[in-house]
Amino acid sequence: MEDCIFCKIAKKEIESKTVYEDDTVIAFRDLSPQAPEHVLVIPKKHVKSINELTSEDTALMGHIFTEVLPKVAKELNIAEGGYRVVINTGEDAQQTVKHLHVHLLGGRKMTWPPG
Repeated sequence: MEDCIFCKIAKKEIESKTVYEDDTVIAFRDLSPQAPEHVLVIPKKHVKSINELTSEDTALMGHIFTEVLPKVAKELNIAEGGYRVVINTGEDAQQTVKHLHVHLLGGRKMTWPPG
């Protein structure tokens, strides 16, 4: 999508504080962090939300959850202490950017319930 801010970040049209990147995803620091460590992991391919995923995206999502998130958490020194992974889907969940993104939050004790 040409007006999607996350697509522009993935294409390097908008600068970000990138902490990880490969051929399929990019991870960067959130501009409005909700924890000492707050990174967004996005697929470079535009996917509006979880509701738009197809079976073709199984490997992509597996990659995010089994490789990218643990690696980034380890690099941020939050893997051992613990971290939270959040995906907001739709308006009621406060998804503000219509591009699937995974929040990785850590560096402090998380509270429950989250929202």
